[in-house]
Amino acid sequence: MNVTLAVLLIINGVFNFAVWPTFFRRVARDPRARDAAGKATAFFTVHLVIVTVALTLGAASALAGIIALLGVW
Repeated sequence: MNVTLAVLLIINGVFNFAVWPTFFRRVARDPRARDAAGKATAFFTVHLVIVTVALTLGAASALAGIIALLGVW
């Protein structure tokens, strides 16, 4: 059971690192991401925060899975 949960954590981390960067590239190219002066808008900033949190949680999830598989924790 513990191995299954550890693998699930690792898969979650890999999924986050596969999906969110692609999403962010689409957000960055969106016309709503910059104003007429080229400055980042609230649309861009909110999505940047969302992606940052998701990648941080994905990294923590993958790390926890790896630590659990190694039996260190």
